[in-house]
Amino acid sequence: MLKDYLAVGKVVNTHGIKGELKVIPITSDISRFDYLLFVTANYGGTFKEFRVIGCRIHKGFVLIRLKGIDTMSDAEKLKGQELFVHRKHAVELEEDEYFICDLIGIDVYEEDKLLGQLTDVLETGSNDVYIVQDSNMREILIPALKSVVESIDIEGKRMQVKLPEGLIDDI
Repeated sequence: MLKDYLAVGKVVNTHGIKGELKVIPITSDISRFDYLLFVTANYGGTFKEFRVIGCRIHKGFVLIRLKGIDTMSDAEKLKGQELFVHRKHAVELEEDEYFICDLIGIDVYEEDKLLGQLTDVLETGSNDVYIVQDSNMREILIPALKSVVESIDIEGKRMQVKLPEGLIDDI
């Protein structure tokens, strides 16, 4: 079930007395919150969908109001919880853009040689960096550049890369 959802933020605190939530965004583009209609969260032990009734950016955080969360006490029940959006409500990605959660766990190959499994993505600003862990638990840092990443097959869980000369020596 969680595979149908994408994490968009984490509630770090309440804001004010009317149930507003202070959220750390987990997205490459914070303006995506401007278009959010629904979020889902663990509320009192139940996975529940909420309608977004207000949202604004404040000092790098997102302040969000949810229908049915009207008091500070209601909001405190969401403290520490991740907010998710159902894939059907997610923003459309451009060609060659992927959700990080879909990249985690795919196998990375250079030609026919398995380099390892993608375990994380570093968002550096200029370009992302894929962290790939090999069978010896070593990490390979692969720049997410078109000149390096030849193809990504999300369904087949396979990424094909052409590593720059000297990036790794002994693999």
